Amino acid sequence: MNDMSQGHPTPPADAIVEISADPARLDIGFVHNALSTQTAWAQGIPRNTLMRAITHSLCFGAYATQVEGGAARQVGFARVITDHATFAYLADVFVDPSMRGLGVGKRLCEDVLAHPALQGLRRFLLATTDAASLYSRYGFEPLGAENKMMQIHRPDIYTGQQEAP
Repeated sequence: MNDMSQGHPTPPADAIVEISADPARLDIGFVHNALSTQTAWAQGIPRNTLMRAITHSLCFGAYATQVEGGAARQVGFARVITDHATFAYLADVFVDPSMRGLGVGKRLCEDVLAHPALQGLRRFLLATTDAASLYSRYGFEPLGAENKMMQIHRPDIYTGQQEAP
C-alpha cells in the first residue's frame, strides 16, 4: 500500500504530476474519451475534430509520475488557442476524476500561464460554469456589465441535434 491509502497527507501536485506542452506525449485516446464522454462542452466531439483542434493549439498534458507498476500516465489536459502575441483562449481543461482534489488543476493552470509563448498577451479569455474560483486566483475576472463580446454558439454541433437557424 502507498502512503496515501494509509491516511498520510496527500502529496502536493508538483510531487505527483508533471506538466508538459510536448504534443508527442499527449494520449489522444484519453483526451478524446474524457472530452467526448465526461464534459458538457465537448460531448460527442468527433476524434478528427479534436485532432484538428489539438494540431492548431498549444496543448498541455498533466502526467501522473507516481504510478504503481508502470510509466507515467496522462491525468489532465488543457488547450490554448493563441496567436502567441496578443490573444489567447484557454479551453478544454479537465483533470481525471481519480486525480481531482490533489492540486493537479492548479498546477496545470500555473504552467499554462507561465509558458513562454503566452507572456505579454493583451487578452487571455476562458469560459467556465463551475471553476471561476480556480481561475480568479490567477487573475481572470468576469467580463463585466458592458461586455462587448459576442458569439455564435452551437452547443449541440457534435451530437447532430442542432436546430436550423
